[in-house]
Amino acid sequence: MKSIGLTIKKHLLTGISYMIPLIVAAGLCIALGQIFGGADVANHEGTIPFYLNQIGGWGMTLVVPLFTAAIAMSIADRPAFAPGLVIGFIANEIQAGFIGGILGGFLVGYVVLAIKKYVKVPKSMIGLMPVMIIPLIATAFSGLLMLTIIGQPIASMQNSLLGLLQSMEGGSRFFMGTILGAMSSFDFGGPVNKTASLFADGLLVEGIYEPEAVKFIGSMVPVFGIALSFLFTRYKYTKAEKETLKAAVPMGICMITEGVIPIAARDLIRVVASCSFGSAIAGGLSMVWGVGSTVPHGGLFVVPLMIEPWYFVLALAIGSLITGTMLSLWKPAVKQEEEAMEQEPEEEEVDLDDFSLTKGL
Repeated sequence: MKSIGLTIKKHLLTGISYMIPLIVAAGLCIALGQIFGGADVANHEGTIPFYLNQIGGWGMTLVVPLFTAAIAMSIADRPAFAPGLVIGFIANEIQAGFIGGILGGFLVGYVVLAIKKYVKVPKSMIGLMPVMIIPLIATAFSGLLMLTIIGQPIASMQNSLLGLLQSMEGGSRFFMGTILGAMSSFDFGGPVNKTASLFADGLLVEGIYEPEAVKFIGSMVPVFGIALSFLFTRYKYTKAEKETLKAAVPMGICMITEGVIPIAARDLIRVVASCSFGSAIAGGLSMVWGVGSTVPHGGLFVVPLMIEPWYFVLALAIGSLITGTMLSLWKPAVKQEEEAMEQEPEEEEVDLDDFSLTKGL
């Protein structure tokens, strides 16, 4: 079971690696269009902001097809890429969205593997397998399955989810933000964080931007919260942890959480609980205040392009302050023996005066 999970994760990560540059490029075009053209940029036809907004919107329509194709290619190599594009496009058209794209990618990949294994052709037609026979059979078979069996239930579920999210107000929005914020912070870039990230990225494609901003907050609160805790109570951190923070803070600015893992490893329960709680509160506030991000990555560098950027900064500051204060109050002071254990032993000097290559010969 573990190997199956790792295999699925590998293919998903391949799809994400192909998808992210497209989302970033398209999302930034939308953001720039809205910054220079205003919220009603779609009505300013013929202007540069209008064209930027159009370019970004068209780019977003390619996200699911590319994601699906990349997953399929990760499973069955290049012959699966073209069928994956088609199935991803179908998933978009029938409103099965991101989830439909994921299932479509795995469907195409394993259908192509089955064709390679079981479909035999004469030697004279082997050259046609990757360019005609495999794409044709995989596209037709997978497309029919997506349209008749797989796609419709997913589309119904997707539409229900989007309707629920769009209808959320007040307490329900805060609750959702707390869950996403805590998940984004919980394991510092691990599987739980990736799950929340995948969920937020999927909603981003559907034009729902608030969860993406919560993902930003949950990925940065741990770094800034721990840094504040260090400033409040320096005596509770070892010299090695102080050095770790020098690298972790710049990484946190770029929305890379993994830099604080060495600090969390030393005091796992207190650090995880403090970071998750601060991120949960900040995520809830972000959702209630309507903060949104049209791009999935970029850290503090893309804050000016966000929806309600000042509220984003305020939510991030509140979450970091909660984490820093909670950790400083809860974390014990460093003991001398703990500090000594982290000191690297000095290398023993070797006296070469009496050393002889011929001694003992």
